[in-house]
Amino acid sequence: MKIGFAGLGGMGSAMAANLLQAGFTLTVWNRSPQAAQPLVNAGARQAERPEQLADADVLITMLADDAATQQVVVDSGLLQRMKPGALHINMATISVELAKRLTTLHAEHGIGYLAAPVLGRVDVAAAGKLNILAAGDSERLKQAQPLFDALGQKTWHFGADPAQANVVKIATNFTLASAIEAMAEGSALVRNYGVSGADYLQMLSSTVFAAPAYQGYGALIAAEKYSPAGFRLALGLKDVGLALTAGADSHTPMPFAGVLKDNFLDAMAQGDADLDWAALAKVAARRAGLK
Repeated sequence: MKIGFAGLGGMGSAMAANLLQAGFTLTVWNRSPQAAQPLVNAGARQAERPEQLADADVLITMLADDAATQQVVVDSGLLQRMKPGALHINMATISVELAKRLTTLHAEHGIGYLAAPVLGRVDVAAAGKLNILAAGDSERLKQAQPLFDALGQKTWHFGADPAQANVVKIATNFTLASAIEAMAEGSALVRNYGVSGADYLQMLSSTVFAAPAYQGYGALIAAEKYSPAGFRLALGLKDVGLALTAGADSHTPMPFAGVLKDNFLDAMAQGDADLDWAALAKVAARRAGLK
């Protein structure tokens, strides 16, 4: 099985490396060509342009946002050049609207299409322990499962419409952002009463919220360690925006998403776009008069 892989950021590079290690034949492309060099050294072939991935049996894309996905998959001519019967697995977080449009476009060209966004940061991707949120045709999901097995610890199925996986990922990232905001505000509150924010967060993540998200992000907030970013704050703003749009399109009120958007914008205005999105805590601390 020949695999084409587009998008070699931190997550994409780690995922592509696991596919190579699992023995798949891999051709990779990235907008910044130097990102492909470690994979080429490990045995991958490098494409100079996205459309050179068109001979793949399975195309995997892990691109930053809607605009990048549209440009690389559609505008470049890649989709139009893919072999009839090939499969495209989009593993990025994109809007519901684009997911629906891509589903239609792929059907028109006789190309299979699955959405399979992932849960996990770069270290989790490198360990092959991602949770994969998948939706699409059941036979195509079976075809993709060996790839998912190389990339993740579990594949969660959410329906026959690819957009269903995308809305689950959007909702999950909204919930994660909400957890970060709650920890940030709680920490600011106790600090203004002379209690160590780190002690509070350690207690919280060891008792009523003894879960990976609270433990991981709580530790980052406690240490004020926001760089290097595992997930950039600017991407958090994008995903909260996707949640608001999906809510508006389905008449689903999401009042807290509006609060989060404003707080992300506050952080962006302070120059924190490239910090980890746990840096939302800086907004809560600043508003509480804390250094």
